[in-house]
Amino acid sequence: MTPPLTEITVVGDDKTGLIARVTTLLFERNINIEDLDQAVREGLFRMTMHVDATEMTGTEDELREALSALGTDLGVDVQVRFPADRETQGIAVLVTKESHPLEALFEAWANDELGAEISVVIGNHPDLEPLAAQYGVPFCDIATESGSASEERLLSLLEEYEVDLIVLARYMRILSPNVVFRYEDRIINVHPSLLPSFPGAEAYRQAVEEGVRVAGVTSHYVTTDLDQGPVITQRAFDVPDDADLGEMKRRGQPLEADALLEAVRLHLNGDVSVHRGRTTVRENGDDYQLGLPDEVDDYIPDRPIDGIGSVVADE
Repeated sequence: MTPPLTEITVVGDDKTGLIARVTTLLFERNINIEDLDQAVREGLFRMTMHVDATEMTGTEDELREALSALGTDLGVDVQVRFPADRETQGIAVLVTKESHPLEALFEAWANDELGAEISVVIGNHPDLEPLAAQYGVPFCDIATESGSASEERLLSLLEEYEVDLIVLARYMRILSPNVVFRYEDRIINVHPSLLPSFPGAEAYRQAVEEGVRVAGVTSHYVTTDLDQGPVITQRAFDVPDDADLGEMKRRGQPLEADALLEAVRLHLNGDVSVHRGRTTVRENGDDYQLGLPDEVDDYIPDRPIDGIGSVVADE
């Protein structure tokens, strides 16, 4: 049986020798690296490792201290998450003004359907503070005087509340690599289109203008490429001839909430993983609705298909 793995994340300015210094420290403590992934974006370096620390020399606290000291020496931030650290997961929900996805998350949480705690709601507008207060969850406004969002404040709150998962519930701000790299594969967004179609802020409007007959929504992991992260769940709906932007939102918003909630459940239950930019659902995948409901299969033609149809020869 595969042992539970410890996750180590290194984020900081790109410089020579970073990987060697960290991997050498792990080797000296008899820690086996099972997986290593690294990237550089806008001069910022990120390395994520999953390691087997079950036979390591020393204690967990000693490893934390050693990696922290090495990070200080190298001028980078090093985070360590042992399997036990992930047993009780905390969620930070990031919001702007739209309430429907946050409401769905709160309802599921109140009904004990998440198996995790919504620890804090963070917004760049105060509009949803009353909704958070209704559920007794702290609300933190990170808007600056210029109207943008303070990422320094955001990172501080994520650390303060020991957040395991970040959920972007129609949070209308782009996260920089400084945030994304620290929470690789732990940020879930919902987008109002069937990605990769119509990325960006005007997806419903684009769908109307392009005259699509079927539109939809996508929940996905966030990467440093806008709306291009690995897809987790999708939902679709018909677009009437006379649909306007308001009608698109009326049809799409309930599905946004549904797709986001299902993606969050998949992640929290450990039933989805990411490999080479694509998600894979483990053996419990049948317990979730990843796309359209099963009933749709009854309306999909099953023929003709190349190579299996009847052949009628001319006489």
